[in-house]
Amino acid sequence: MNFKHTFIVFVDNFSVTYKQLLYRIIIAVVAGIVLYFGLSPFIRTLMPELNRLLENVHDFIISLLNGNLDSMANFRKEIIAGYEAILHLFSVKTTAFVLSGLLLLLVYIIATWFSAIGNYAAACVINDKMSLRANSPFFITLIKNLKAACVYSAIYVPLSIVYDLLIGVGMFFLIFSLFTSFLPLLVCIFLFALVMVVSIAVKMTFTADFLPALIRGKAKYGAALKYTFSRKNKSTFNVLSNFLVIGLIIMGLNVAALLCTLGVGLLITVPASFLILISFEFVNYYDREEIKYFIDKNTIVKPAKERALTREEFFRGEDD
Repeated sequence: MNFKHTFIVFVDNFSVTYKQLLYRIIIAVVAGIVLYFGLSPFIRTLMPELNRLLENVHDFIISLLNGNLDSMANFRKEIIAGYEAILHLFSVKTTAFVLSGLLLLLVYIIATWFSAIGNYAAACVINDKMSLRANSPFFITLIKNLKAACVYSAIYVPLSIVYDLLIGVGMFFLIFSLFTSFLPLLVCIFLFALVMVVSIAVKMTFTADFLPALIRGKAKYGAALKYTFSRKNKSTFNVLSNFLVIGLIIMGLNVAALLCTLGVGLLITVPASFLILISFEFVNYYDREEIKYFIDKNTIVKPAKERALTREEFFRGEDD
């Protein structure tokens, strides 16, 4: 039922997608300008080899879509050669590579920081709709909760970035290992996609309760952090399996938007992806904590046995 309720809640809050889109476009534009001027010298050096690699990847995808499997072996050799050429260039231009990497990391951290603030605001809007049927404006909610969102970002973003960097480094070497192995190319792509989806699902499983505990549970930051990493009575495997399925659906939607709409559809599917994940986090939290909630204006989901309010919740006015 969590899976079904998640998408109903998402549709009920779909208008937030457009606010998230505008917010993320602003972040992307500012980050893009900084990276353009900061990385231009290094990119001009890297561009010939990178273009060669991208052209080979493009030709591989076109052949794969057309069902031309006879040329797969040649494409593998070309992709490996391009990959090794880029690695050689990195070894020659070590200083420029390190400085460019540091700038990229800094911009990524700042952009992730602001994105997390936007996710906090979107979560507040979704929670207001689920608990009170209130249509809270996204940008007003963002400003009103800016301090709390900044503290949330200060805790979540470093943890997320450390995990992403570890996974990113692992994926980088996994690509090389797979493409230089004896395995068929389609098997390599399958294994790479599988590892990526599983790693994202694991991350989401162990951080899923942080936002709901802060916003709906009104927990302190330390308590919310402890709560999200505590897996007692949380049906970890069930949550993980749901995140795996949702992750596959999101990946499919984004790939379809990229291929079928020449990337235009990503303007909707990317911000919508974050809202789907946030919707699941709150549906999962409400169900586990036995709190009734709205999934749309005509439907209230009630647990089989409603949890009685604690004394603190009663005096805070948390009437479910």
